[in-house]
Amino acid sequence: MSHFHFISGLPRSGSTLLSGIFRQNPSLHAAISSPVAGLMNSSLELMGAGGEFYSFFSQTKRLAMCRAVFNAYYDEQKSKPVIFDTNRVWTARMHQLVELYPNFKMICCVRNPAWIVDSFESIYRKNPFDYSRMYNPQSRQTVYSRSEAMMSMTGTIGSAWTALKEAYYGEHSDKLLLLDYDLLTQHPQRSMQLIYQFLDLPEFAHDFDNIDYQETEFDAQLGVKDLHTVKKKIEFKPRRSILPPDLFKQYSEMAFWQDTAGTSASIIAPKTSD
Repeated sequence: MSHFHFISGLPRSGSTLLSGIFRQNPSLHAAISSPVAGLMNSSLELMGAGGEFYSFFSQTKRLAMCRAVFNAYYDEQKSKPVIFDTNRVWTARMHQLVELYPNFKMICCVRNPAWIVDSFESIYRKNPFDYSRMYNPQSRQTVYSRSEAMMSMTGTIGSAWTALKEAYYGEHSDKLLLLDYDLLTQHPQRSMQLIYQFLDLPEFAHDFDNIDYQETEFDAQLGVKDLHTVKKKIEFKPRRSILPPDLFKQYSEMAFWQDTAGTSASIIAPKTSD
């Protein structure tokens, strides 16, 4: 039987890259965000007090139904000893996962939020005549409106940020490993060593010059080219941000994980000076 772990955290912070690295290991399965979290939530809504069949489901049966969703979706990978399911909502579902898979661990990819906004803005500008589903006509107008839409509590970045913050300070924070994108790209070998130690898995000799993973069909449906395309060689390339300085400063201050008080999470991130 496969053992389930999870990948979550913030968008544009290395989760696709991490999955691409993991996929080199024949004992592991990893990919971009799966629909499992959504399928499980929809099932719980139908089985919940708001549904007409609520009385048909005990707590034990609801738990079994949720496990069945995992098992059915990953039936083709059941020969893999370890399966990683990826979804940014998992950090807000720690209380459910601990009941489903008590020994799970979760890797949360993080990055300076200003650089996440910058990354989305860079993708937007690289496709000037291709209006994706990331923005509506009102939020698409300027870098300020686009950034505000992304960082709202229901936005792509904001919703993941609030979910991560909930888990980081929650009662199950000891199950988290926060992985900084810059450190992963600057020191991939050491980062992966620490990840395998956290997961209590044997280390694997990865080839960081030959990462091969992309989801072109998924990206095409979103209308966002190369959103989930991993470059073959892992390397860190410093550059100047294209965000206005006030926006960059504003969002840089949202990296709450730089304060390690009040959490039991493990963290692979640069040390900050006082």
